[in-house]
Amino acid sequence: MGIYNIMQAALVTGAAGGLGKHIALALTKNRYSVVVNYRSSEDEARSILRMMDKDSFSVKADVRSSGDVEAMADRIDSRLGRLDVIINNAGVTKDSLLLKQTEREWDEIIGTNLKGCFNLIKIMAPIMIKSGGGHIVNISSYSGIKGKSGQAAYSASKAALLGLTVTAARELAEYNIRVNAVLPGYMATGLGMKAGRAMESARESSIIKRLSDPGETAEFILYLLKTENITGQVFSLDSRII
Repeated sequence: MGIYNIMQAALVTGAAGGLGKHIALALTKNRYSVVVNYRSSEDEARSILRMMDKDSFSVKADVRSSGDVEAMADRIDSRLGRLDVIINNAGVTKDSLLLKQTEREWDEIIGTNLKGCFNLIKIMAPIMIKSGGGHIVNISSYSGIKGKSGQAAYSASKAALLGLTVTAARELAEYNIRVNAVLPGYMATGLGMKAGRAMESARESSIIKRLSDPGETAEFILYLLKTENITGQVFSLDSRII
């Protein structure tokens, strides 16, 4: 299949639920063929695919593994022949005080939230270059700027992701690839639903006493994908003051 015979293609990591699901569905409604990446939520991924066009498909891959990501890249290239958008959304957290955080927990969080983005950018970039360029959006966090007690690993991973975003934007600009980071804010979905006290604290810290909306975040990302001259930027969609 020639690369000019299909719609633009987008890969969303961690797309089986939460914000990733909202982004994936928004992309398919805007005529993208969407690759739904998941690590373990196969049933949820299949459910999402039923709402998408026939060119969309799911891929089980652990973003921490370069081998898994390389296999996913091969499948995307052979099936779609192009890749125009990467949404680095996969993320985990296991809250623990710094002095009690285990090395295994640290490695899993840093591996998923930071190394996973590195793997995706490094391995998928050649397909994007062949496609004429595109957009990479890294999903960071308010915690990556402000830090938070009990989230040393998560905060560190999301802060480092901002540096990776700017560096990648500089290095990939010559290939017409834009790289930006989005801080969605606290949402009552995915990871956010698992910590009721933290969710209410985020609501109270908001100057308008509201949580962020995943639908609005997806729409903002869609807008960003339509731009040509925005790269290396960090966009906060949170109503807590940074």
